Amino acid sequence: MGLLIGMDEAGYGPNLGPLVITATVWEVDGNPAQCDPWKLLSDVVTQSAADVPAKIHIADSKVVHQSSRGLDALERSVLSLLGLVDIPVHNLRNLCARLDSNCDFDGGGEPWFQGDDLALPRNPACDPSPGAARFDAACRKSGIRLRTIRSRVVQTREFNARVREYDSKGVALSRWSLALLRSVWNPSEEALVICDKHGGRNRYDDLLAEQTDEFIFRVQEGRERSVYRVGPSEIRFQMRAEQHLPVAAASLVSKYLRETAMEQFNRYWQAHAPEIKPTKGYPEDAARFRRDTEALRRQLKIPDDVFWRER
Repeated sequence: MGLLIGMDEAGYGPNLGPLVITATVWEVDGNPAQCDPWKLLSDVVTQSAADVPAKIHIADSKVVHQSSRGLDALERSVLSLLGLVDIPVHNLRNLCARLDSNCDFDGGGEPWFQGDDLALPRNPACDPSPGAARFDAACRKSGIRLRTIRSRVVQTREFNARVREYDSKGVALSRWSLALLRSVWNPSEEALVICDKHGGRNRYDDLLAEQTDEFIFRVQEGRERSVYRVGPSEIRFQMRAEQHLPVAAASLVSKYLRETAMEQFNRYWQAHAPEIKPTKGYPEDAARFRRDTEALRRQLKIPDDVFWRER
């Protein structure tokens, strides 16, 4: 038995809201480098929206989710994945706590994540049970098991603190990602780990060395991908990593947590000032939102350090 581990993030670019990083860990029969989950699960999983709802849509979150069409497609896919690891979905706070044991909405100081919580699923009619049952049966038949889903929800104050400490948003992302990887991966296990590349970084062995005492063998380093051997494991950082099912699944979970967190963020502000237009937090619109809420933030005594991500 070996492991397939996929990692991806959502919310690296915005100035508002959390950064979310997720790892999905799959047990497979035989050599994980020779396993093709897309082929093995082709009866129940699709990368194309054309095959939905007959199958579960798993692809890069930008393909599955488009804001103009609402959250339903993303929610259905993510609930199906969470069902494989028996994680119930009742509200945002509970889900984040189940996926990230370090998540502390109260300690983060962000008032939009305190008190009233966002009920999940957002569409009460969303019932992924039939598809999830077929998904589970197909996994069992194919010798694949989703062992765990683990996320890291980085709130604004922590984001700013680490970026200042490292003087680099990219280094902060890499360190959070590799710490998350280490929480689900034992270097003594045979594993294929696939991560989306972090910006323009090509070298990761120095950051990997912070997470293990094992010898790190550099196989390849370049713009398209960087590959390392650590014991029986192979770790790849590559562009377009979401072509691999475990990475695509991680992308979906990260996006779902990010989208629902931003919905709760916007609900907070509109409760105080309904005329304020909601935001997704990306730079140009975030600047508009920052201007629109300036007087209200002063009134509510909300410091910039819990509201605005500096980079």
